[in-house]
Amino acid sequence: MSPRRNRPKGAGAGEDSPRADAEPSGRYGGFQRAESWQDEQWSVRHVAGASAAGKTYRCPGCDQEIPSGMAHVVAWPEHSGVDERRHWHKACWNAKDRRTSRVQRSRNAPRY
Repeated sequence: MSPRRNRPKGAGAGEDSPRADAEPSGRYGGFQRAESWQDEQWSVRHVAGASAAGKTYRCPGCDQEIPSGMAHVVAWPEHSGVDERRHWHKACWNAKDRRTSRVQRSRNAPRY
């Protein structure tokens, strides 16, 4: 006897499938897309909470920590590459045009 299939063949081709302009990202479990912000093209990737387990990041939007296991967004300018990527809270990334960081870091401060 063969194991039961939970999904019919061809599942995933319906309305819940990702957009055609989104690139799959096996590492983070989300999808990558391009967004325009401050006259630059940014690569934006959504990170699932399970993919972020065991790691904490500092959000540049609010200067607060993103706790381990919390879903968030990773964004970086396309011209500079992944070395400049930053981890943002989803709400901070969505509100990036309406708020600014009030914290001024010195040049020698660690970058998060």
